[in-house]
Amino acid sequence: MTTLRTVAETGSTNADMLDLARSGVTEDLWLRAERQRGGRGRQGREWVSPAGNFYGSTLVRLRPTDPPAPTLAFTAAIALDETVGLFLPDDVRERLSLKWPNDLLFAGAKLAGILLERADEAVVVGIGVNLAVHPDLPDRATTSLAAHGCAVPPEVFAETLAEAFARWLSRWRSEGFQPIRRRWLERAHPLGTALTTRLPDSTALDGLFEGLESDGALILRLAEGERHVIHAGDVFLL
Repeated sequence: MTTLRTVAETGSTNADMLDLARSGVTEDLWLRAERQRGGRGRQGREWVSPAGNFYGSTLVRLRPTDPPAPTLAFTAAIALDETVGLFLPDDVRERLSLKWPNDLLFAGAKLAGILLERADEAVVVGIGVNLAVHPDLPDRATTSLAAHGCAVPPEVFAETLAEAFARWLSRWRSEGFQPIRRRWLERAHPLGTALTTRLPDSTALDGLFEGLESDGALILRLAEGERHVIHAGDVFLL
């Protein structure tokens, strides 16, 4: 049975959930904050957290038979895409797309992001969604559901997302990563999409999206025809 807990304000729902994970809390808990003072994205970036958006985290306690922990990011992405799609009109739903490794886009602009953090054999899955407002960032386009005429209360979004994540988590455990991978590819930007990638060593690579490896790594086809596999980095649409 999923438990939803809401706080008016906190530093970071992921930080709070990491503390709860270490204290032995079960994985059926979702923690949502109306505001965050210290929200963060990948690689320590600030995640601007005004009221009206969704900021929430949940916990997965890894079992010996589970697929590799990093593939939970794809599981969360599918649940997130499914949830957002339920609140969009039919004629614009297909403008949603997933971008490796952890973003949900609407018409190419960032709508939501996912951050996984680990504490021993527990993985905290943090999700931020621009429901009401979106930041103005210098390096990427952003958007919100409200900017497209969709008014979604965060508490309603939280309930729907928790249900979707529980379903996909069950499939991840019972069927493995490959069905998750197939679904993610169905919902990602098309094969052949031009991408630029910024690797952890600051190297930049441009190429065409050619899918995912069996472990979820990004496959990029470079201009010279070389097939390059990327396990970590930032990706931008060209």
